Order: sequence, then C-alpha cells, then structure tokens
Amino acid sequence: MPGVVAGEWWHRLPDNRLQCDLCPRNCKLRAGQRGFCFVREARPEGMVLTSYGRASGFCIDPIEKKPLNHFFPGSSVLSFGTAGCNLGCKFCQNWDISKAGENDRLTDWAGPEAVARAAERANCRSIAFTYNDPVIFAEYAIDCAIAAHERGLKTVAVSAGYMNPAARQDFYRHIDAANIDLKAFSDGFYRSLCFARLQPVLDTLAWLHRETQVWLEVTTLLIPGQNDSESEIDRLCVWFHEHLGPDVPLHFTAFHPDFKLRNLPPTPPAALRRAQNQARQSGLHYVYTGNIHDPAGQSTRCPGCGQELIGRDRYLLVDWHIDAGGNCQFCGARVPGHFESRPGNWGGGRQRITVAS
Repeated sequence: MPGVVAGEWWHRLPDNRLQCDLCPRNCKLRAGQRGFCFVREARPEGMVLTSYGRASGFCIDPIEKKPLNHFFPGSSVLSFGTAGCNLGCKFCQNWDISKAGENDRLTDWAGPEAVARAAERANCRSIAFTYNDPVIFAEYAIDCAIAAHERGLKTVAVSAGYMNPAARQDFYRHIDAANIDLKAFSDGFYRSLCFARLQPVLDTLAWLHRETQVWLEVTTLLIPGQNDSESEIDRLCVWFHEHLGPDVPLHFTAFHPDFKLRNLPPTPPAALRRAQNQARQSGLHYVYTGNIHDPAGQSTRCPGCGQELIGRDRYLLVDWHIDAGGNCQFCGARVPGHFESRPGNWGGGRQRITVAS
C-alpha cells in the first residue's frame, strides 16, 4: 500500500530532533514537523517518507522531453513524479506539483513492480523520475529503479542535483541517465530565487561525470535579466569545459512567466541562440536550445565533419545518420551517448496512462 515508509539518510540530534541528511538543507525537525520538501516528516520512531507509492500522474513521453538527446533518441519513457520539492524556485514551471502537499495532487498510486510492469507493457525503453525532484522521494525511486532493471528497462532522473554526498551515492547507483538543472551560475541567483546554494549542484555535476557511469546532460533555463548575461554564460561554459568536458550535452531552454515570476518576459529565441553560440565557441560540442521551435538549434551535428546526424523538429526525429556504436555515418567520428542502430519511433506526443496497482 502507498503512503508512509521509514526514511533513510537521517540521524538523531542530542536534543532529540531529527536531522534529515538527504539534501544540503539538513532540516532539523521535532516530532510532527515536516522538512522544506513537505514529504519527509519526523516522528518519534524516526524520519519517514509520506509519499511512497503515490504519484501526481503517469505519462509516456519522448525521451527528448526530459531533455535527453543522446540517450536512446526517439524512445519512449514512462514519466512520473510525486509532490513537493527541496528547492523553492520562484520561477518553477511545475509549481502546482512541486509546491503541493502530497494530499493535494497525489491521485494515483502504484508500487514499484506495477510501475515497471506498466512501462514494459507500453514498450517504454526507460522510466523517468521527473515533474518534481526525485531526490525527495528517493526511497520510492530506488525501489522503482530496481524493479525496472529486473525487466531490462533503463532509469532516468531529472533533478536539480541538490543532494548530500552519501545519499547521492546511494541514489545514483540505480540510475542510468540524468538531466541536472543548473539553474544559473551565480550563488546569488540560487539564494534569492531558489532558496538554495550553487556549490552543492556543481559538486553533484562533477561527481556524476567523474565518479559514475550515469549518462549526464545538463539544462539551464535562461531567464531574461536574471541569469542570461554574456559574462555569466561565459563563466558557466568555462566551468563546464573544465569539470565536465566538451562532450556532455548542454541545453539552454526558454523561460515563460510562471509562479512568482509572472512579471518577467519570456526568453527571446535570440537569447537562446546567442548562449548556444557562446557555448559552442567555448569548445562545447553538443549545445541545444529548448522550449522554442528551432530545428537547427535542437539537432545533433558531428563535431568532426559538421554534418547533421540527428535532425529534430521539437521532439520529433526527422533525420538519422548515426550507427549503434554512436559513430557518424559520414566521417566515422564517435558521438558519446547511448544509441541503437535505428531511432525509436515514439514521436513527439505525450500519452497519459493509468498504472494498475
């Protein structure tokens, strides 16, 4: 049955409060109190997760929607989230989920085996923990990942990367691919607009690239006047190249006014293309635009010969010149990622499904 399960990653303080060790907030709670994320609660017996097995809905998406452009392109992914979040982003575009109490939005429930069976029946290539940050429902996500792997399915985490080292290691042991939101390259931005800090996110990114086999892509949502200056993009790209290298894909995506930042304009397409050009000129090989219609900016080109290898029109694949080994069919250059001899054929649509418990 869904609901409350014993939580991991906590310890008891001398004054009998419980400290949650899952993320850098390190919430210190008395019995009956909930953490910033709202779904982790202190009880006399210990920390509990209150949203296990409960979801805000299940959908089949194209993998490119995560966004992951180098992880089985064209394939379908069973996507779901729960409620709550351990960041407080004023620009959250899933705020109705991330800022909800679990009883407000969690209308579906399913155990890990049911989730894996549903993905298998739907011929999905993978399962994605997304919509809100899977960090806060890590116990449920890990159990779903184990069930998925037993059926030969891959697992994907879409996260802000705000996680403590011990929990991070336990979580990503079960994850095959991740897209991490690098909200900005300014600690001031993180503090004022996300109620968080930049350095733990950078630590997660560097650790994922250096210490794991998790396929990694990174997304930065460009917000006009907040994190889109040329100097900030330059700093981001210098750090990115030094710590992640030139071959980790970077996505610049468009902001639209939402939640508590409705007074700002949408991101102009020109700003995304300018950031993309900056990143490419800095030496990054795979830089994409998102949340706009920009086939040229969303297609994959060979860094060796410049030919288009994967053509994209939003989430629809329209061209394919890459083999199962990830090699360019024009010049033979290796493109990092996970590819098959032919792309998936899911298309660009989203399908809501019911997962039988």
